[in-house]
Amino acid sequence: MTGIALPDLFARRFVSSGGNREPLARAALVLLAVVAGLTMLVSLAIGPIAIPVLELLPHMPGRVLAASAGAPEGVSARDWIVVTEIRLPRVVLGALVGAALAVAGAVMQGLFRNPLADPGIVGVSAGAGLGAALFIVLGNTALASVMAILGIYAVPLAAFIGGLITTLLLYRIGTRGGITSVATLLLAGIALGALTGAMTGLLVYAADDQQLRDLQFWGLGSLAGSNWEKVASAAPIIGVMLVSVPFLARGLNGLTLGEAAASHIGIRVQRLKNISILLVAAATGASVAVSGGIGFVGIVVPHLLRLTIGPDHKYLLPASALLGAILLIAADTLARTIVAPAELPIGIITAFAGAPFFLWILLRKRGLTGL
Repeated sequence: MTGIALPDLFARRFVSSGGNREPLARAALVLLAVVAGLTMLVSLAIGPIAIPVLELLPHMPGRVLAASAGAPEGVSARDWIVVTEIRLPRVVLGALVGAALAVAGAVMQGLFRNPLADPGIVGVSAGAGLGAALFIVLGNTALASVMAILGIYAVPLAAFIGGLITTLLLYRIGTRGGITSVATLLLAGIALGALTGAMTGLLVYAADDQQLRDLQFWGLGSLAGSNWEKVASAAPIIGVMLVSVPFLARGLNGLTLGEAAASHIGIRVQRLKNISILLVAAATGASVAVSGGIGFVGIVVPHLLRLTIGPDHKYLLPASALLGAILLIAADTLARTIVAPAELPIGIITAFAGAPFFLWILLRKRGLTGL
């Protein structure tokens, strides 16, 4: 197997897996959905103040967004406020961001036909971060009129545009003759990440104290300060992406066999590429804008699931959304409890867990391909 390229190996594994893992994949989806619900409940209950979440749960539907309604009768006002105004928006945002990053990683890996592709690794997150930084620093000066028009959607939109531009550049640089070079892709990602980092550094130099705190918030990655406004700003963009990607499953499955083969079975390859790039940029941009640079979720989750339930995107994409949400909620719960009352940036935890896994993938692929 020394001469087999990574994209070819990726395709062969898809073919060899066939559909024989479908029962396992269906069972995994059910299990992940249950675990996701339990993880959310545990995250709501754990913190400096222990909350009897099960007692509050029956009262939440229809009242959770109605802050003026106050606590229901027989429920502690303190517990109600802590859950509905502090922890619940944080859990919801964590689920959205985790699902978005994991699905974005799965889509990129299918698009590039390689399990090493990821929005964070190849610099898309850095590009989205630069877009967000522009509006954080210049929102009250040069971009004040745009901020006034777009309101809470300005930063997510700017991050989306930054991620989209970076994604398009990466795809343009890394693809020649319909074949994507992983080495070129990763090196171009490093170069673009360094360039966007330098530009972000200029913005940091020009920022005031409040802007520096905001920049540090998304730079290290954190869900601290989550509220319903942030959920409202990111949810529509991420929601569109999560609803749309299942329709790409057949195309991504066909693409693993090569662009020529995909075209022969009726897949509109270029259209698939354009939609995939747009959705990845949108999800990454919105996620970076509200949570900062949280890395490795997009590479760890899809690869782990691919090893477990197989590479069929019909199951891989929804499973990635569920597992991504689970991992990010769990990491955030750990981040705000492990050094309580202080709080670790969530990006540190995902990096500690994801970096060794990424190295393992690299070493494993090198052993399989001889690269």
